[in-house]
Amino acid sequence: MADLRGVGRLGIVLLAAAVGVVAGWFLFVEWGPDPLRVVLLLALASLLTYVGGNAAGDLLPEYNVAEVEVSGPITRDGGSGPLPTSPTTPGADDIVEQIERADDDGNVDALLVKLNTPGGAVVPSDDIRSAAMDFDGPTIAYTNDMCASGGYWIASGCDELWARENSIVGSIGVIIGQVSAAELAEKVGVDFEYLSAGEYKDAGRPFNELTDDAREYYQALVDDQYDSFVERVADGRDLDPETIRDTEARVFLGHDAEERGLVDELGDRDDVEEALETELLEDVTVKEFEPQRSIGARIGASAQAVAYAAGAGLASVVDDDTTTFELR
Repeated sequence: MADLRGVGRLGIVLLAAAVGVVAGWFLFVEWGPDPLRVVLLLALASLLTYVGGNAAGDLLPEYNVAEVEVSGPITRDGGSGPLPTSPTTPGADDIVEQIERADDDGNVDALLVKLNTPGGAVVPSDDIRSAAMDFDGPTIAYTNDMCASGGYWIASGCDELWARENSIVGSIGVIIGQVSAAELAEKVGVDFEYLSAGEYKDAGRPFNELTDDAREYYQALVDDQYDSFVERVADGRDLDPETIRDTEARVFLGHDAEERGLVDELGDRDDVEEALETELLEDVTVKEFEPQRSIGARIGASAQAVAYAAGAGLASVVDDDTTTFELR
């Protein structure tokens, strides 16, 4: 298939060049010999060859595999929330858009999902996993450094997971964190009162002590999320749920993860491409799909990157109105 694409691209370029030569020669013959017309003939042929080359690239692109990257903590928009993320990290919505765009691209036969993440929010991780599962073609997830928690949640939706021998893999668990400043407020003489309706509406707020009932309430939510995680991994990796629970949310090096069935193969990026070539029965050329952003969004991202580099990314914000479940 790759050879046929190459022949097709060459054919389009040669056709465009031939049209330029024929058209130029016709003008040359009609108007009679003239050095200027010879130059115009060559210029026209060159122009149409260039146009033909661009058209060939659009009609028969060189790539046949798409790659999307999930790096850093996984969030909805890639930059906000309590996790300190790089502003250049794509959010889950952007990554889903990339996968869907690759799926709609008729030239893409397979999908690579590059994972280098410690995890993140539950629902955004699940959105990326669902997009990978919906992709029409082989999907291979691979990691060089870390595929933990939310990253593993995503990987469980792919056909295969590859890792290096010393990659960090696993952490199949859920965590929720609550800041308690009730004792501090009492010491400094601060009285903070909430007015709420519903017994558990103000459960876990920073200036309220976490009661036994509230703790039990939150633990039940965490347990439900954990059950969902185990279920997805069991289905996607064809593993027994108890085998997954027995990991106790530990992380493993790549070779240990492979022995436990958490990883399919060990190898680097070149090994992954060789495996794809064997599966697709053709040479593989990979194109990295990136988020489509407007000029304004790109300018905003650049400004955010400058602020992050200056130290703004180290700031943390406590939002007492929301609770985020993290796959970490």
